[in-house]
Amino acid sequence: MQDQAKKRPEIRNIGLGDILSYRMPIAAWVSILHRITGVIMFILLPFVIWMFDASLRSKETYAVFTNFIDNGCAFVPGWFVKLVCLGLIWALMHHLCAGLRHVMADVHHNVSKEQGKSTAIISLIVSLLLTAGLGAKLFGLY
Repeated sequence: MQDQAKKRPEIRNIGLGDILSYRMPIAAWVSILHRITGVIMFILLPFVIWMFDASLRSKETYAVFTNFIDNGCAFVPGWFVKLVCLGLIWALMHHLCAGLRHVMADVHHNVSKEQGKSTAIISLIVSLLLTAGLGAKLFGLY
């Protein structure tokens, strides 16, 4: 009788070697990026706090920071500094949007697969739009 029963598919954990061939849904990518941006922000937090503190001390230190962002310093060109700042802005915006997505999912206990996919796409698009807007300000477009 058991031989005639329909065989269930084998479910196994994927390893690091399987990651490149495994097709993850968009919600998984947003969740993974949420964790990565959290680590980035945690690592850079002392630097950001120091920069914020030093820039608020006086007009001279603020001018030093704006000059560093605009023109760079020694062997680091200004465009590279702005690119790093843009990456930090993206990390902040993505972490904020994905975090709000996770909070909404926690509040609404019955979240379907379709809702998870749509909220992942929305949070990704909103974070990229916010990054583009703040990046335009950073690069002096307005």
